[in-house]
Amino acid sequence: MGEKILIVEDNKTLAKLIAKKLESALDMSVDVAYTMAEAKLFIARYNYFIALLDVNLPDAPNGEIIDFAIEKKIHSIVLSATIDKNFRQQILKKNIIDYVNKSGVEDINYIIQMVQRLQANKNHKILVVDDARTFRHTMQKMLENLFFKVITVAHGEEALGMLKAQPDISLVLTDYTMPVMDGLELTREIRKTYSKSELSILALSANENEEITALFLKHGANDYINKPFSKEEFSCRVNNAIEALENIQTITNYANRDFLTGLFNRRHFFTELHGYIDNISASAEQFAIGMIDIDYFKKINDKYGHDTGDKIIISLANILRSSTSPYDIVARFGGEEFCIVLKNINPNSAEEIFNRIKENVEKFSYRINDDVSISFTISIGAVLFNEEESVEDNINEADMMLYKAKNNGRNQVLFEA
Repeated sequence: MGEKILIVEDNKTLAKLIAKKLESALDMSVDVAYTMAEAKLFIARYNYFIALLDVNLPDAPNGEIIDFAIEKKIHSIVLSATIDKNFRQQILKKNIIDYVNKSGVEDINYIIQMVQRLQANKNHKILVVDDARTFRHTMQKMLENLFFKVITVAHGEEALGMLKAQPDISLVLTDYTMPVMDGLELTREIRKTYSKSELSILALSANENEEITALFLKHGANDYINKPFSKEEFSCRVNNAIEALENIQTITNYANRDFLTGLFNRRHFFTELHGYIDNISASAEQFAIGMIDIDYFKKINDKYGHDTGDKIIISLANILRSSTSPYDIVARFGGEEFCIVLKNINPNSAEEIFNRIKENVEKFSYRINDDVSISFTISIGAVLFNEEESVEDNINEADMMLYKAKNNGRNQVLFEA
């Protein structure tokens, strides 16, 4: 277990229950302190991903532990049995993540989901676009408290430049009223390049005109928040936008990826290849296509079973990934057959890479147990893409070269430039 959670709660039964549920649901270890003094000892000794803090402790009855955790820059969720609205609002004004009532199992499940969400947030980058420096800073603090990586800019044109420089941004938070380019224009421009499945847009405005809300949503914003807004509303809408994006990308991934290896599937391979050919149509860029097949794969399945056969296929997929550039296209066509596109390459380099792949497979062995390891080989048929022929014809040519390699004795590369 890597990261740790600290629970500070004087109700020992409740503290142990929360700890047990968190440890069983999350890959994290949990420390429990029953007083502020114990909590200080833990905090002095360990770093914590998050702390769950009770408001009323025997030696800190007025929420002193919250201010101490904030001072130590520990991300905190406050636990309280108090349902007083004014008290709740006072606590939420502090730099905490959330305020959770201690009323039952549902609240513990909510905490588990929140921690999982915060762990996932570390993988996301958010761009904040607002001309008011104070407001940018406030949003940055709130978002960083939710474990997001945050970039801030002052207007739309700056935002477009940042998106080009940082293409892995997941969410753009944009104000409506800004100089140079307002939020609505920015939303239109972003949607010319990024679809809703690639990037979320959350619009913010103090403008009470309902037409503005509708225009933002029509032109590609995923959601809209009226200023001023509460910390809870802001956190929920941002987390929901990120979660929706993740769900879309998961579905897209299932549609485009081979379930066993995680490589592109045959259908998406052709989408990627046609897109690549369109992009290089004005240049003289060369590329190679290679068809790859595992030699005597049926014998492996028959002797060791289909589960082991699957492990061999996964092993080959990993070798193909590590032996090619991240920009190349690697796909599983089905069964033990794979296809690779080596981009922007000359014939000599392409042949070298295909031979290196063959050699890397020869060196590899899959270990079943202490006594049994399986070695296997592959055959490769490859061609330098001929732009006078169709994609399908080029792949058929590579397939013919593969057929010849198999007939010539296998474990070899036949390349036609």
